[in-house]
Amino acid sequence: MHRQADELHGAQYSPTHIRATWSGTGSVEDASKALGFSRAKGYDLVRHGEFPCRVIRIGRKTRVVTASLLRVLDSGEPEYSGARTEHCAPS
Repeated sequence: MHRQADELHGAQYSPTHIRATWSGTGSVEDASKALGFSRAKGYDLVRHGEFPCRVIRIGRKTRVVTASLLRVLDSGEPEYSGARTEHCAPS
């Protein structure tokens, strides 16, 4: 019975379920669970700018960009909010 509860809990944070039920952003707590770590660890990573997905501040709230979370879950590669700097070649 404990195993079934774990499977249901894991299914709640699967990419398929996230695509079907989340809007444009999600909570840090839910995104942390989807990535496999605790809420406290998620907020600690956000504070240090090391959360593996793009995060945005809306007033006093911090939200995780759902599309970024899905890309990280699919690829396994982090997508930090401030770490990606892309340079364009001059035309």
